[in-house]
Amino acid sequence: MRREPVLRVVGKLLIPYMLLFALYVQFHGDFGPGGGFQAGVISAAAIIFYALIFGLPAARRLVPDAVVESMVALGALLYLGVGFAGLVLGGNYLDYFVLDRNSVTGQLRGVFWVELGVLITVSGVMLKVFYIFASRRRPD
Repeated sequence: MRREPVLRVVGKLLIPYMLLFALYVQFHGDFGPGGGFQAGVISAAAIIFYALIFGLPAARRLVPDAVVESMVALGALLYLGVGFAGLVLGGNYLDYFVLDRNSVTGQLRGVFWVELGVLITVSGVMLKVFYIFASRRRPD
């Protein structure tokens, strides 16, 4: 795609808005459709779009494999950590109400951290799957 300047310029303009939209979907997930899964897919799609335009090596420099693999584990650990925090504070697993003195605030905090964990994990898994398939050698 090196000889496609229009696509490269449009991509450079569009990718930041894709990431911004992923953040909007993440933070708007409490009040309407959306949340961690959708935001994770949108953010991964932005990086995949970058890879399609600028090449897989450029995308791997932007988001290296070690970061992608760490994202998968970090998001899952964040999700599990919120669940165990509910247990430690005397509630049930993923019981958000015990996370704060005010149960409504605890609910908001719990949902935020769980959805953030889902975003990180889904984005990491989607990027890892793309990296694996995109780096396959084509049969001769």
